[in-house]
Amino acid sequence: MSTDSEFMLEALALAQMGWGLTNPNPMVGAVIVRDSTVLGRGFHRKAGEAHAEINALSDAVRHGHDVRGATLYVTLEPCSTYGRTPPCTEAIIAAGISRVVIGSMDPNPRHAGRAEEILRANGIQVDCGVENAACWDLNKHFFRWITAKRPFVMLKMAMTLDGKIACANGQSRWVTGSEARRRVQKWRRLADAVMVGGNTLRTDHPQLTVREPENWEKQPLRIVVSSAIDQETLDEYFPDGRAEAVDLPDKNSWDEYLQELGRRDITMLLIEGGGELAAAALRAQAVDFVEFHIAAKLLGGRDSIPVLGGDSPEMMDEALALQRVESFNCGDDIIVSGFLHEV
Repeated sequence: MSTDSEFMLEALALAQMGWGLTNPNPMVGAVIVRDSTVLGRGFHRKAGEAHAEINALSDAVRHGHDVRGATLYVTLEPCSTYGRTPPCTEAIIAAGISRVVIGSMDPNPRHAGRAEEILRANGIQVDCGVENAACWDLNKHFFRWITAKRPFVMLKMAMTLDGKIACANGQSRWVTGSEARRRVQKWRRLADAVMVGGNTLRTDHPQLTVREPENWEKQPLRIVVSSAIDQETLDEYFPDGRAEAVDLPDKNSWDEYLQELGRRDITMLLIEGGGELAAAALRAQAVDFVEFHIAAKLLGGRDSIPVLGGDSPEMMDEALALQRVESFNCGDDIIVSGFLHEV
């Protein structure tokens, strides 16, 4: 592994410390290095606060380091325009940084490629694309929101090895083990909104909140897809008022609602079930990414509830194929994930 990759991976680990806290901004990490010695570290902690590059520069100053002539590793192209904070390119130039190594470029039209041009015009060496895939993956939800003006939609389902999510009577706790459930908590921390169907709400009474860690400051919006649940009933399930019901009978309604969520700065929507909602979302081509948690259990029963409902296909070539598939163990369960299309 090259030195550039090593320091970029360190910056990436810093970026992940902002998991679930920076939306609608991306997670970004930065490391300042001279002669293989780290002078400063930083990450973006919260939207509206200092960016990773500024925090890394401040960290170097706090430790008495002169960063002139040093290299800055940053997981995302530095911003070059004024927003809630000044452009990071100005601070990088003023600090005397001589080289900037960028993980992934920013697809935001306001920034895309501009930092590279500005920095080079000021005599700074710029190298792009170091650990690009990992840096892109961390912020795939942000990139989807920026480019499509709608949230990144992830479908997460837990099922038995024979494809069941519940008994015929609706009982479903617990399909998967504690480690898989902790992973769901991690996804909820990142998601701005969590969606379930009306039947799942009535049967399971899910809280749809982040409970690990306790007192998480940024709870997701709860969305219930149903034509029968009114706001008054919804408020009985979720007294904090952070919930809404919506009827999504067809693809057009899904498209319009996702665009509305995008305008409300919802960068990631996590769909957690049940089977009919999952099938409807897939049929509407609303889902970008799927993650199935598979328990090493066989439930059986022709009346047990399958992981995907909806109409039955007639031909195998109607199956939806995943791209960039990954699989790994999570405790006693297996996780399989992949994209339904390029994002």
